[in-house]
Amino acid sequence: MCEYHADAKLTASGDGTYPSVKVLDISSLMSYAKFLCEEEGLRRTAVGFIGYSAVGKGDKVLIGVDSHYDPRIAESIAAALRGKGAKADIIVVDVGPDRPFDEYDEIRVVIRRGPSRTNPRRWEGARWIEELAEKNGYQLLIHGRGGGIPKTPYHYEPIPWQVLGQFASAATTYPREVQRLINYKAWEPIWKKGKGGKIHVTDPEGTDLSYTLWEDYFTGDWFAFNETPFWGHLMAHPWTPVLKQEDATGLICGTTSHYSKPFPLVKVTIARGKVEKVEGGGLYGEAWRELMDETRNTQYPSFPDKGLFWLWEMAIGTHPKVMRPSNIHMLSSGGAEWERRRSGVIHTGCGTAWRATEEEWAAERKLAYGHLHVHLLFPTLDLTTKQGEQIRIIEKGRLVALDDPQVRKVAEKYGDPDELLKEDWIPEIPGINATGSYDDYAREPARWIYPKDV
Repeated sequence: MCEYHADAKLTASGDGTYPSVKVLDISSLMSYAKFLCEEEGLRRTAVGFIGYSAVGKGDKVLIGVDSHYDPRIAESIAAALRGKGAKADIIVVDVGPDRPFDEYDEIRVVIRRGPSRTNPRRWEGARWIEELAEKNGYQLLIHGRGGGIPKTPYHYEPIPWQVLGQFASAATTYPREVQRLINYKAWEPIWKKGKGGKIHVTDPEGTDLSYTLWEDYFTGDWFAFNETPFWGHLMAHPWTPVLKQEDATGLICGTTSHYSKPFPLVKVTIARGKVEKVEGGGLYGEAWRELMDETRNTQYPSFPDKGLFWLWEMAIGTHPKVMRPSNIHMLSSGGAEWERRRSGVIHTGCGTAWRATEEEWAAERKLAYGHLHVHLLFPTLDLTTKQGEQIRIIEKGRLVALDDPQVRKVAEKYGDPDELLKEDWIPEIPGINATGSYDDYAREPARWIYPKDV
């Protein structure tokens, strides 16, 4: 079993893609791979809740990655599985040369107009690989890094680490017991006290949004919104379908999404749950507005009125050790989709839910579907219960659960709680928590987010 190490640094020299991480060969990665092979799998793409322990001697494992993954990651996991007596095969899908992100990449990755089976979204599970695993009797498929994991007759776990620094990090070997409790403590106010209450989210980049947690959402049958936290991706707003009485109103503002180059500040106006206006955002905002025009008169089955872009995703990251990769400008980094996992970061999503029935409906009709993101890096999220109690869940980008006395007590079992519960990465934004002008940043955020030599 690999223990948690706060510094999580490797000593060999090389071309590591995280600060202070240097790797030469898979021997330096084996402690991380072996750790994962002893952890329970929960069919979640959330770092801290991934495990490959379901297989043992004689079992067959298929690992599916693409050509932008560092090959040493899949090889080290395969070696660890073989060390348990399993048989591990690796498929590498050629996705072309690596390149810098541009502002259209979020659209390319997320939006589809036909079956995703024939045109799978980048970084979610490819249907043909899933079918190959079933047809050939694999007991475990390790594949994909984002989106939901479908029901399958075999065990299915993700492989979200594309660069060495993501894999060989404190985030990978973080104590599951601590991460579980962080999730429970952050989720408990919403599930136990949120029925009929109000959520208010603000962020210094301009977000100011409020909505009701309608009692109809608290049946226990809603996907990802029930008594068990949606590990690492806590749903501060329920999944689709959106209720007729939805009242989310306000602004969502930011400069990053999952898979695009950082864009000039975008301002998304929400009225009664629906995106009514998208201002700014550079080429990303322009493409979003074009999609709004295209889908304006389409009635999707998951929404109470016409149009594609309805708010449903207000997802809270929960892992304090997730860091922005130093090659964030390249496709091979996975983009800002990785950093949305960090504790206290909210990623918002407007549109259809991945692999939900409304997407199948749209695909059959060759209509546009998918959901677009805006990230909130320093949000404050408050819940006002139906009884009038005010509960702060996130404060200026810090998940309040990290300071819970019970969480700190459990963390003491694994080391210094101050170190374990400290965020290893906090973005620097001029005018918010760094010197400089926010207006300058908002016009060209990539200048601050991307490495200086890019």
